[in-house]
Amino acid sequence: MSTSRRVIAVLGYSTGGRAELHPICAARLALAAELATADDVVVLSGWARDGGDDSEAALMAAAWSGSAAEVVVDPVARTTVENAHHAVNDVLRVGAREVVVVTSSWHAPRARAAFRWLLRFTGVRVRSASPPGRSACAALRELPLWALLPLQLSRAEQRSWRI
Repeated sequence: MSTSRRVIAVLGYSTGGRAELHPICAARLALAAELATADDVVVLSGWARDGGDDSEAALMAAAWSGSAAEVVVDPVARTTVENAHHAVNDVLRVGAREVVVVTSSWHAPRARAAFRWLLRFTGVRVRSASPPGRSACAALRELPLWALLPLQLSRAEQRSWRI
């Protein structure tokens, strides 16, 4: 088991069709680099919307400039719940006591809820950090996604129990 006690999960952001980090994703990555220490495990999570493009996670890995005991690249997570579900495996693997979810302020409440639900019996503390900037439009887009959260979490947990 690693001596790391904290996981920093950086959630990707893309509008598709880009061969470079979206500015929102770049701001998240920059904040994570400021927060990370040499003892942390950093999880970079996000898929490629367009088949031929690099994933958000791969683009973040190429641009990573922070410290970390380990950088994990998750190029397949397509939703907030998948981001959390995949990162929880790393949280448990390294025995982390805290997860810092790095995402935008409009997305942070739902992301924290997903991580907290999936870690609810572990004693792992979940908090979030967000770069500056707010978007009323993005916050409104989040509202219907809250309705999907219970179903997505249930499916994630069912996948965890399959043998």
